[in-house]
Amino acid sequence: MGNVFGKEKTLKEQLRENKRMINRAVRELDRERAALEREEKRLTIEIKKMAKEQQMGAVRIMAKDLVRTRAYITKFIEMRSHLQGCALKLQTVKSHQAMAEAMKSTTTAMMKMNKAVDVPAINKMMAEFERENAKSEMMQEIMGDAIDDALETEGDAEEEDKVVSQVLDEIGISFGDEVPDAPALGTGLSTGAGKEQEKVPEAAGGGDPALSELEERLNNLKR
Repeated sequence: MGNVFGKEKTLKEQLRENKRMINRAVRELDRERAALEREEKRLTIEIKKMAKEQQMGAVRIMAKDLVRTRAYITKFIEMRSHLQGCALKLQTVKSHQAMAEAMKSTTTAMMKMNKAVDVPAINKMMAEFERENAKSEMMQEIMGDAIDDALETEGDAEEEDKVVSQVLDEIGISFGDEVPDAPALGTGLSTGAGKEQEKVPEAAGGGDPALSELEERLNNLKR
């Protein structure tokens, strides 16, 4: 009726209609096969009855009917199998259509999302994040060095050397012979490391006034 009014049926409607027709045909075949199977049982009983009564002419005629009935039952089973194959084909087509529609909607959603994403803004945000992260790490290093210098008192290095020598004597290791010479704590090595750390913040700060002011305050604390 939809074609009469000039309205084309959608693929989903056509698949549903064809599937309904196939199911109807399968039910009809099942009914006909059930009827033929009942006829087969009836003929078998009649053949046995006629054979007991020695009516061989009737037995031969009914035997032909029995063979013909069994052949039709086999054909109906074969036809039902073909219809089931057609139904599976339709189901496959329906699955392909659903997959195509899902891919189409997914592609449309991805296109909208890609258009909504501002790539330059994201790059700018990442650059700002890296710059601020570098500033944060630099300030942590400067503050850590300042706190260490402020808490360090005279005589700590000698006391540490005494503790190390005592431990080495207890385990039987000579400090001067078997342990490599290590620079004393608070000597030129720490000073050089402090200079390198001071150079790194200068490169990472990039001339930031707030960062420069913070460095100046920390340097004053060290003095």
